[in-house]
Amino acid sequence: MDSNKVMHRRRPEAPLLRPVTSTKDRKAYRIPTVCLEVNKVISLLEGPLTATLKERHLFTLKKLLQRSQNGFILKELSAIGRILNICAERAKAHPEYVSVLCDALKICGLPFLKERASDEIAYAYDVKEFLSVMGCLMRVPSVEVRHELCSSLKCFYSHVAPRHLLDGMGGPATTPAASLNSSRRFSRLSSRFHPSNPGYRLQVLEQSCVAETMVLSMATLEDQPAVRLLVLHTLQMMTSTSDANCAQILRARGAETVCLTMNQADPSGQALFRSSEVLWNLLERGCREAVTRQLSTMQCILALKEAFLHQLLRGSRQYDLQLRNDLLVITTLIAQIPKSPLIESLFAKQLVVFVTFPELKSHNPLVRNLKLTYNSEDFEMKTLLLNWLVCMSKDLSALQLFREGRVMLALLTLAKAPRNHGDGQSPRGGAGRHWSSGQQEALQLQALATLALVGPLLVEDYTSCQGNTCLLLLLEWCAGQDTYFGQGHSFHGAGGRGSKKAQMRYCVRALRSMTALEDELLSQDLCDQGAIGQLLGVLMQMEDGTPEEDQDPIGLEIKSDIQLVLSALCETDLHRKELFGAEGVEMAVHFLKMSPEKFHSGLGHNRLILSTVDCVWSCIVGCYTTEDYFLAREGVFLLLDLLSWSPRYMRGVVLATLLDLCDNPKTLSHVMTWTGAGGRTAPALLLLLWREEEAELGVGRDQHGRISDPTRPLLSCYQAVSDTSFSAGQPSPAVLDLSENLRAKVFSVFCKLGFHDLHGLSTADHVTLSIVKRYLDFKVGEVWGEVIQELALDGVRPVWPDAAALEAMRRIAEDTASRVAEEQSAILERQEKDELTQEEMVYTEIKSRQRQQELHTEAWDQYVSRTSDYKVLQEVRSQRETTMDLSRSKSKPDSGVRHPSENFVGRVLNLDSSGELTLERVPLRGVAQQAGGPPGGREVPEYFSTVSVT
Repeated sequence: MDSNKVMHRRRPEAPLLRPVTSTKDRKAYRIPTVCLEVNKVISLLEGPLTATLKERHLFTLKKLLQRSQNGFILKELSAIGRILNICAERAKAHPEYVSVLCDALKICGLPFLKERASDEIAYAYDVKEFLSVMGCLMRVPSVEVRHELCSSLKCFYSHVAPRHLLDGMGGPATTPAASLNSSRRFSRLSSRFHPSNPGYRLQVLEQSCVAETMVLSMATLEDQPAVRLLVLHTLQMMTSTSDANCAQILRARGAETVCLTMNQADPSGQALFRSSEVLWNLLERGCREAVTRQLSTMQCILALKEAFLHQLLRGSRQYDLQLRNDLLVITTLIAQIPKSPLIESLFAKQLVVFVTFPELKSHNPLVRNLKLTYNSEDFEMKTLLLNWLVCMSKDLSALQLFREGRVMLALLTLAKAPRNHGDGQSPRGGAGRHWSSGQQEALQLQALATLALVGPLLVEDYTSCQGNTCLLLLLEWCAGQDTYFGQGHSFHGAGGRGSKKAQMRYCVRALRSMTALEDELLSQDLCDQGAIGQLLGVLMQMEDGTPEEDQDPIGLEIKSDIQLVLSALCETDLHRKELFGAEGVEMAVHFLKMSPEKFHSGLGHNRLILSTVDCVWSCIVGCYTTEDYFLAREGVFLLLDLLSWSPRYMRGVVLATLLDLCDNPKTLSHVMTWTGAGGRTAPALLLLLWREEEAELGVGRDQHGRISDPTRPLLSCYQAVSDTSFSAGQPSPAVLDLSENLRAKVFSVFCKLGFHDLHGLSTADHVTLSIVKRYLDFKVGEVWGEVIQELALDGVRPVWPDAAALEAMRRIAEDTASRVAEEQSAILERQEKDELTQEEMVYTEIKSRQRQQELHTEAWDQYVSRTSDYKVLQEVRSQRETTMDLSRSKSKPDSGVRHPSENFVGRVLNLDSSGELTLERVPLRGVAQQAGGPPGGREVPEYFSTVSVT
C-alpha cells in the first residue's frame, strides 16, 4: 500500500425505502419536503462552515424564490422572515444580496398562500412578525430595496384604495401585463394551496409596526427625495383607510415628522401635496388633539409658514391654491390650541395682513405685489382667514396684533350695505376685478358674524371706527323696502334667499353682543342715534308681516335678539325706559298674548317669550309711566296667565318680574282680581307653585302637606349634610337655596299681598300658607343650624353664653315648626268637621226629599181612591163636614158692634192635568161678607175648603 495515499472507507449505501403510496398521498407528502428546504436554506446561511459561501447562498436563494414565485406560504413566513433579516444584514457589506431582497419583496406583494382555511388564524402571529420584518428592511441603504418595499405595501391596498392613490407609484403590479401574469401564476397553483383573503393582510398589517417603522425611516431619507416621496405616498394610503395605522403613526410623532420634512427639496414638486394629504388623513381618522399638539411646536409652525407663503406668493395653478387653503385650515386648527406659538413665530402677524387685504391698502411687502384672481379658491382663502381670526381671538395676546392690523376697520368695511353698481364697476367704488355678488354677500355675512365675536374684545377700535353708526345704517337698509335678492348659498346666508333677512339677523346679533358688555358709552351712543325707536319700529314691522313670518325660526331669532338689545339699553336708565314708552308696552303686551300651543313648537317661540318677559322686567318695571300703561293694558293678567301655564324653568323669571312690579301699589288690586282657569285666584296659584316646587325639591311633607319633621321644615333632598366645612367665600346650601328655587319669590309676593283675607283658597292652600307665612323664621333657623354644624366640623367649642344662645335658637326653630304643624292639624280638623256637617246636611235634605215623595204618593193614592170609589168619597165628605162644624165658633147674640171684614189665607190642594198634586195659597173671605154670597148656613164649595195634609 502506498503510504502517500489515504485510503477512505466507503460506507455501503443503504437502500432507499419508501412506503408505497398513491399519487394523492405523494402530493400531500411534498409539504414537509418544502419546509425542510427552507430550513436547509437557513442552515446554509447561518452554518459555521457554509456562512461564507456567498455564491452558493445566492444560487440557493434564487432557487427558493423561483419556487415561491406564486407567493409565500403562510407556514413558511416565519422562516422567510428570518432569511430576509440575514440578507438585510449581509447586504450592507455584500450588495449582491440586494437583488435577492428586491425579488423577495416583489413576491411579498402577492397574496400569501394557505393550505387550510384555518391557516389565516393559526399563523396570524407569524404573518404579523413577517410584516414587521418587511418594514425593518427600510434600514437597508439601498434605493431599490426601499422602492420595492413601498411597491409591495402598495399592493396590499390595491383592492381597497381609491384609484388616484395608486397612481404615481411604479412597480410590476401596477401594469396590466403584470396583473395578467399574476393571474396566470395563480391559475397554475396547486389545488392544495389557495390565496388568502384580500383583506387579511391589511388586518394583520394594522397590528404590525410597519406604519411606525415607515415614519421613523423618513429621518434617513434626506438625500433620497424619490424614496421619500414613495414613503409619503405609502403613508397616505395607510392613513386613508385605517384608524389603527393613524394611531401608530401618531405614537411615532408622525404628524410632526411629516410637517418638518414637507419643505425639503423635491424635484417632482409632490412632496408638499403628499405631506398635506397625510396630515389631513391624520386629522380626519386619528386623534385631532394629538395631531394639533404635535404640529403646535415652533419648528412645525415655521415649516407651515414657509409652505403657506410659498404657495400664496408663487403659486398660480388651482392645484397650488387648493394646497394653500389646506395649509391654512391646518393653521386654523393649531390656532385653537391655547398658547400655540403662532404669535412668537410671526406667522399670526403676517396672516393679519392677509385678513385685511384687499379691503385696506397696505405698504407691507407681503401684499405689495399680491394679486387675487377673485376665483373660488381665493374666496375660500378669504373665508378661512376670517375663520382663523375668530379662533385666534381666544388668545388675548393676539388682540394687539388685531389693533395694529386695523382688523375692526376691515370687518366694518366688509359689513357695509352693498351699493348699486353697474357692470365692470367695483361694489366699493374701485375699478377692475372684484368679488361677485354672491361672494360679496357671503363675506358680508361672515364679517358680521366675526364682528359679533371679535367686537366685544376690541371696544376702543369699534368706537373709533363708529361701529354703532355702521350697524344702525345697515339695519336701516335691511328694513328698507328696496329690492334686494339675497343669494343665500353660504352657511351664514341660510333662510335669507331673496331677502335681507340674513343680513338683519347678523346685524342684530352684532348689536346684541356689543350691548351685552353694558358699556355706558356704547349704550349712550346708540340711544343718542335713536336706536330704541328704530329697533321698536323694525320689530313691529316684522310682526305686521305675513302669517308665515310667525313660523320662521330666523325671524323669531331676530325678534328675540332685538328685545334683548332693548333690555340691555333700558335696564339701568330711567330716561331710556321713558323713551321705550307706550309703543314698547304695546309691543310687550302683543307678544305676551302668544298662544301656549306655540311654546313647544321648536321654532323659537319659547326664546321669544323669555326675551319678552326680560324686556318687561328691564324696560317697563321701574318707571311709573310705563308701569301704569302696562297695568292699563292688563299686563299683570297676562303675566299671571303665563305663570299658570309656563314650564318650571320659566317661572323664576316671570315671578321675579311680577314681584318687582308689585312695588307699584296699583298692581296689588290687579293681582287680587285675576282669576285663572277653573276659578283659581292668584294666591291659590302661588301656593300651588310652592307645593310643586317642594315636591320637585323633595322636601319632607306628609300626605296632607303638613311638616313631617320639625327639625327640617324646609330642607330639601339636595341640601345633604356634608362632612367637610365650607370655605369663607363659599355660600352655604341654605343661602344658595334662596336663589335656586321659587320659594323665596313666592314668600316675597305674599309679603306684598298679605297673609290674611285671601279669597279662593282651599284647605290645602291654607295648610301651605301656614308654612309660607313662617318661611323667613324657618330659613333663619336653618342658617343657625348650619352654623352649629360648621362649628362641630371645625372642632370649635363655643363658650357657655354662645352655646346657650345657639341652643336657644335651635329650640326656637323647632318650636316654631311644631306650632305650625299643630296649626296645620287644626286646619285639617276644622275641615273634617265642616265636611261632617255638610254630610249631615246632605243626608237631612235627602230624608226631607224622601218624606215629600212619600207624602206626594200618599196624597195621590187618596185622590185616586176618592175618584174611583163613591163610598170613600162620601166618607171623606162627611169627615170634612164634621171637621168644619167643629171648627166653627158658636154664634153669639148680636151686640150691635160690627167687626170689619177680615181676609185669611187658606191652602187648597190642587191636582193639575199631569196628575201632580200641589198646595196653593188662596185668600178667602167670610161667607157672610161675600158679595152676593149665600146665606150664612149655606155649604161652602168643596174646592174652597181647607185640607190639612200630614
